Amino acid sequence: MDTKTDRLIRTLRLRHLELLVALSEAPTMRAAATRLHLSQPAISKMLGEIEACFGARLFERSHQGIHANALGSSAAFRARAVMNELTRATADVEALQSGITAVLRVGAPSVTAAVPAAIVELRRRMPGAAVHLREGRVHELIHRLLEGELDCVFGAITPELIASDLIPLLEPVVLLEDELCVLASMKNDGLAGRRLRWTDLQAAPWVLPPKETLVRQAFMTAFLNKGATPPLPVIEALSSVTIGTVLRKDPSLLCAVRLEHAADEVARGGVLRLQVLPKMGLPSFGLFFRRDETERPAILSAFADAIRRVSSPLRKAGSRHQEPS
Repeated sequence: MDTKTDRLIRTLRLRHLELLVALSEAPTMRAAATRLHLSQPAISKMLGEIEACFGARLFERSHQGIHANALGSSAAFRARAVMNELTRATADVEALQSGITAVLRVGAPSVTAAVPAAIVELRRRMPGAAVHLREGRVHELIHRLLEGELDCVFGAITPELIASDLIPLLEPVVLLEDELCVLASMKNDGLAGRRLRWTDLQAAPWVLPPKETLVRQAFMTAFLNKGATPPLPVIEALSSVTIGTVLRKDPSLLCAVRLEHAADEVARGGVLRLQVLPKMGLPSFGLFFRRDETERPAILSAFADAIRRVSSPLRKAGSRHQEPS
């Protein structure tokens, strides 16, 4: 531990860290003081102590209010992670006292077949484990991971994520290839069992996600690569519940989804994946941990192993085409 870090540990209190977080989120000193139930002079004094410890100005003051500079934003980010870790430590102790043996907090997209299966597998091997699943957009979940709210995140390695400054802070432990899939009702007798090209499906009624999604962009590219105009959807939806419901209720519809979604729908029954060439790849999925020097709890390694064990059979099921009769 270097001298400056040692000084921070000996001088700063948890209240100082709480103030860093409050000031990074509040527009004025008064708002931060109200939030922490302190006076403005007390806030000013504590901020002076914080900046003295860091040996740098962390916040810029003006008539309009106060805002963190680059150094302050970085310090507040770390302070938030410490506070979140303490919150989790309290919750974990309470859980362990109630008889739970370990707690896992995992983030994942709402449409994934691998994570639910891995949670069941983990609980089979560690019956006393408790799992808290937070669903949402991967970029959001990654921030929650780095801020200490989550233990790991399962999600697509998108171009947005690769281009961000977050990648060096993450440790991927499981990587799974992904691809664009076409789903149809098992009652769709016209296409089941055929080997198809994308252009064979140009006139079909499609259920597609919005244009800004990677799935929709890959779908459009599949047609554009062949000099064909991409079909417009008759139904545009992002919800997996909506997609699965309309696909089963209207056998004429086709739907473009990623492999994770395809595996989930095929497992539910009544839906099959069509064999469409050429194959269109999508960004791989990964299981991410924070990159740090701390020893990883056993439940994290166990969950990574569970993801590996369940992914192969799930993806085989999702990749299973209706064979020609």
